[in-house]
Amino acid sequence: MMKKILVILHLIILVSCNKDNNEMFAPENENKEFISAVDISQFPEISSTNPTFKDVNGNQKELIEILKENGINTIRLRLWVNPTEQHSSFNEVKQFSQTLKLNGFKTWLTLHYSDTWADPGNQQPPAIWQNLDFASLKDSVYGYTKKVVQEINPDFIQIGNELNSGFLHPSGNITSNHDHFINLIEAGCLAVRENAPHCKIILHFAGIQNSSWFFNQLTSVDYDIIGLSYYPIWHGKSLIELQTKLQELSENYNKDIIIAETAYPFTLNWNDWTNNVVGLNNQLILPDYPATINGQRKFIHDIKSIVKNTTNGIGFCYWGAELIAWKGNQSTNGSTWENQALFDFDNKALPALYEFRNE
Repeated sequence: MMKKILVILHLIILVSCNKDNNEMFAPENENKEFISAVDISQFPEISSTNPTFKDVNGNQKELIEILKENGINTIRLRLWVNPTEQHSSFNEVKQFSQTLKLNGFKTWLTLHYSDTWADPGNQQPPAIWQNLDFASLKDSVYGYTKKVVQEINPDFIQIGNELNSGFLHPSGNITSNHDHFINLIEAGCLAVRENAPHCKIILHFAGIQNSSWFFNQLTSVDYDIIGLSYYPIWHGKSLIELQTKLQELSENYNKDIIIAETAYPFTLNWNDWTNNVVGLNNQLILPDYPATINGQRKFIHDIKSIVKNTTNGIGFCYWGAELIAWKGNQSTNGSTWENQALFDFDNKALPALYEFRNE
């Protein structure tokens, strides 16, 4: 009898140890909330025109309420240093971030380190930094980033936006001033680490081509998340290639990975007299993803599935969810994105929003 008891006790201990080991080595992302995000950076401007939004059933509701009830848990906002208008300024983003947090959202800030749009073809330093020597520029990156994380307190932060060519040109050009580029990125990351250690740092590349080369330049940098933009019009029409690249980057660099920007049209029609970015069939992934309500939803569903099936995949963000034709249907300088928003031409929520739910 005693021998049987000892055997049973031994088995219990083995099972317990195996359970502990399994929990110890369980993938970290199993314990993380999947990030279902939208970028609605223009909403403070749009809201000043008092548009009426409706949920999928046609009930009038606030935009923020519609997003929340469809499972969106994170809001991405761009931040410009000294824009010519107040939109995307420090004060506007700070105030909007506070509103979003009160409504239960996490916030994700995209620091452009510019007074206007920063992207692969345009990385203009803010006017007040343009005549600084390199040491002063580096100090400015640190000080500005420190102020942002201390006063706005985001959950996620991008050090730069679509950094394919670097940022803060010419000093931070990744090819002509590689070491300076790395030093400037490190200054921004250090400011986050020292002043907001809870905040996750994203480094963001547009597209998948050359992305491995880019992130190979950053192996010495202390950051948390690889972020990629993926728009079929610019970055290729193969979701298989996207999936392959996400997995490759995740495995090679052992970082969490996220689709930082994506979007897809629900129609090729327009709702104002401003030319849209996407308006032709040859810009689509056909026949799998037509520019229809169901085509948009299927695209988002498949993007989400790709990320979820990627090792270290943690989420995705839809860019321009709010970009309805807010200046009216006669505007020639209105929305270039109303056919890719997550609301139709009557400002009614589209079924694509259902895909943001983590069910």
